[in-house]
Amino acid sequence: MNNKEKGLRIRTQILRDVVHHPKDISNHIAKIFNITPQAVYNHIKRLEKEERLSSIGRGKGKSYSLGSVRNYNIALPLTKELSEDTIWRNHFSFIFEGVLDNVTDICHYGFTEMVNNVIDHSAGETVYMSIFRDKEKIQIFVIDDGEGIFQRITRLCDLSDERHAIMELSKGKLTTDPENHTGEGIFFTSRMFDEFEIESKGLNYSHNTEYFFDYLFDSQTQFEEQGTMVVMVINLVSGRQIKNIFSEYTDDIKGIETSQFNKTVIPVKLAQFGNEKLVSRSQAKRLLTRVEKFENVIFDFEDVSSIGQAFADEIFRVYANKNVNITLLPLNMTEDVEMMVNRALGK
Repeated sequence: MNNKEKGLRIRTQILRDVVHHPKDISNHIAKIFNITPQAVYNHIKRLEKEERLSSIGRGKGKSYSLGSVRNYNIALPLTKELSEDTIWRNHFSFIFEGVLDNVTDICHYGFTEMVNNVIDHSAGETVYMSIFRDKEKIQIFVIDDGEGIFQRITRLCDLSDERHAIMELSKGKLTTDPENHTGEGIFFTSRMFDEFEIESKGLNYSHNTEYFFDYLFDSQTQFEEQGTMVVMVINLVSGRQIKNIFSEYTDDIKGIETSQFNKTVIPVKLAQFGNEKLVSRSQAKRLLTRVEKFENVIFDFEDVSSIGQAFADEIFRVYANKNVNITLLPLNMTEDVEMMVNRALGK
């Protein structure tokens, strides 16, 4: 072991043990690594400078505790015995000491949902998890070496391609295991965090709360061993509440809250491949896949400059007339898009 590796091990041990040895951490670590307390102190000073440790008092009365910057990462084999709650409790809960309850609740929800997805669906061998907290935000990474989420959905749901799978994910209620899952985990998790990304096999699906719509990119980080990588980011002072996120996509019936997931927002842009125009009924039908699972559907035309008459007619006249119990609402339309939609509506 070289000096760099040994130094990292010493500092990691300090951060692990300081909770139980706040006043004798130097002597405790010195005994473990057979070094002097002064050598340990040099590592402690570095950790304080990085704000990973904080201290109060002076001299022999000095006491250390974890600082505002915290992180932990671990890789575990995927087995049937693996439990997302146990992983959170045993390895990551310390990171959230002092964090607002609503932020902790969101991180707990998102972490356990995404890790459970890996356990149940990835068909991989290993899951890598990392959570990093600094003075402004929390970042969560969940990575597996499985088939890849978009490929799996495309295969098991008999979709046309992986981009279609991403579009279906953005609607919600999509699952490859309906007996055991509702298909709501990814949808709601993506809307709880400030930033949410899924990267898999060359494609990136991104939801950012600063924007009303979702993004689809060609991924810049491709690793053959990586099946799926999920990244979640939230500000430490976020006022977002889990119950409010669920309420956004549920409706009251006669003043009674049903708590049923019956509303979705579909970014129409996700139906475009490359520079193609949205002109055909086939494109519209693909966009309408599984829409019958919702009572209220918002079609977000942000970044869509124009659509064809057949595309608009298939959605707002043909489908609407066959499904009068579903409310279809267009949003963020350009003049050209609005003209085609109004024509389909008979206006």
